[in-house]
Formats: sequence, structure tokens, C-alpha cells
Amino acid sequence: MTALDTNLLGTVHGGVIMKLVDDVAGAVAQRHSGGPAVTASMDEMTFLEPVHVGNLVHAHGKVNWTGRTSMEVGVRVVAEPWNEVRPATAVATAYLVFVALGPDGKPREVPPVLPETDEDRRRFAEAEIRRTHRLARREAILRSRQGGSADL
Repeated sequence: MTALDTNLLGTVHGGVIMKLVDDVAGAVAQRHSGGPAVTASMDEMTFLEPVHVGNLVHAHGKVNWTGRTSMEVGVRVVAEPWNEVRPATAVATAYLVFVALGPDGKPREVPPVLPETDEDRRRFAEAEIRRTHRLARREAILRSRQGGSADL
């Protein structure tokens, strides 16, 4: 990270980390689905520690869950100083939902995720919980807008 990435506090701007997360999750989603995939939502982004100028930042993503045309990608971001040997520190986590697109620009089916390990099964189950909450929140918001304004 460079000085161009900083906020007014002198640490790396959260938006820079969010873009990195979206880029990594997009690459993971496209590789899993075998073609174009677009961000549908960012379910959750948690900043755990500040990132400092000069840190080497790494982001790792994995498909946690798939539906028919959508998938959840979890991303973990770590940072380490460039000038000392020290274990990397977890600095952020995020969960994003992507939809795979066909040549016509419409959603297309994605290969299923097949959890193999206990960790995979945990990630899959937690992704289903987030999906249930996301859909319930969406439905509640749509119900609240009936007869009211659609403004933000």
C-alpha cells in the first residue's frame, strides 16, 4: 500500500481494501462459474485492523455456497510489514454474492459447491444463514415500501 491509498488518518482507506476484495471475489466467482460473474451484493465487510502504508496486502477468496445462478464468495484480507519478518495479520473479511452471466447477459447456471471438509461444511452452512437473512431483509424492505416512497 502506498501514500496514494491513505485516508485522513494516515491509514489505508477502507474503499481501497473494498475494491481489492471485490476484485479478488470476482476472479474467484468467474473461475468457479467458468465465465463472467458480476457482484450482486456485499453481504458483510468487517475491518479488523488498520492497514498501514508500506504493508504488503494479500486477499484470499473461496466460494462458500452456490445456488442455481448465484454464489457466495468469502474473502480474507491479511497484511504484513514489507520490511520485517512477522506473521501476516488478518485485517478484513467479507462475504459477497455474485451472479454468473451468459452471453446474452442473463443469469446462467453455476457448478455446485460440494463441501468436502468440516471447514467447507461450516462455511456452506453459514452462507445459507446469511442468504436466509438477506432474503428476509429484502422481503421486509419491499413490504415496508408498499404504499410508501421508494426513495433511499
